This record gives sequence, C-alpha cells and structure tokens, in this order.
Amino acid sequence: MRCPFCQHEDTQVKDSRPTEDNSAIRRRRSCTACGARFTTFERVQLRELTVIKRNGRHVPFDRNKLERSLDIALRKRPVESERIERMINGIVRQLESLGDSEVHSDQIGKLVMEGLERLDQVAYVRYASVYRNFREASDFANFLSGMEPTDEDAGEA
Repeated sequence: MRCPFCQHEDTQVKDSRPTEDNSAIRRRRSCTACGARFTTFERVQLRELTVIKRNGRHVPFDRNKLERSLDIALRKRPVESERIERMINGIVRQLESLGDSEVHSDQIGKLVMEGLERLDQVAYVRYASVYRNFREASDFANFLSGMEPTDEDAGEA
C-alpha cells in the first residue's frame, strides 16, 4: 500500500479489525520511510459497477464520490459516522445486488434520497436541492410542502 504522505510503496500493517457492521476490515498502517500513520479499509466488491450519467457517459462507480456527496449534505448535522457508513454500505449492496453491472445515476440518487429521508431531514433537503436541480426559492417551497411532518415537528405545535 502506497503512503498517502510521501508516496513510498512500503507500509506495514500495525493493527487489523473488522468495522462495527462487519462490512470491511479496518487496517492501521505505518510508512517505513516517513513514519506517518494512516487507516485503510478493505471491502468485498461483488462486481464492477458502471454508472450511466444523465448525459449518457459511462463512468466507473466511485464509492468515495458517494461518501463525499453525503458528507456535504450532512455537514454540521448531528448524525453519527457509523450510521452514515451503514447507509453507504446499504446503498452499495443494493446497487451490487441489482444483477446488472450498469446502473443509472438516477437510481443512485433515489437510493440516497430514500436513505437521507430516514436519516436526517435537513440533509435530505440539501441533497434534493442538487439532485432535483432547484433553481429558485419556490422550488424549495414546493419540495418542502410535499414532505411528511416528522415526530420532531409534531412536538413543536
């Protein structure tokens, strides 16, 4: 494994353990050249997925891109990282179990929307604003008017 700090190709595994949901192996590594420590995750990949974008382009599925988009939607929200990781793992498992190596970006977006709706309402609206390409404030208002009130909303009345 290449060191992300100095790019040296020789690193040593210091500790290995399964993640909380047993979906990956977490490895703590140390670079033999610069001494830096970092963490890697090893996951089972059932099949190579290709994403068909809205413009028709085919690109390899990138789990990190999914993580980054969720990080943006969930920024400064009180959601535990374990719940986010479980959601990402669930989405990837669903995509891999579709039986096809090609998935449309809209399928991924719908799965993310479903997960965020259950996980955090604010993140759900943030993600929807990009996914559904809101152009003006009325787009937000229309989207919000269609949302179901949550238990938290009922307590404020």
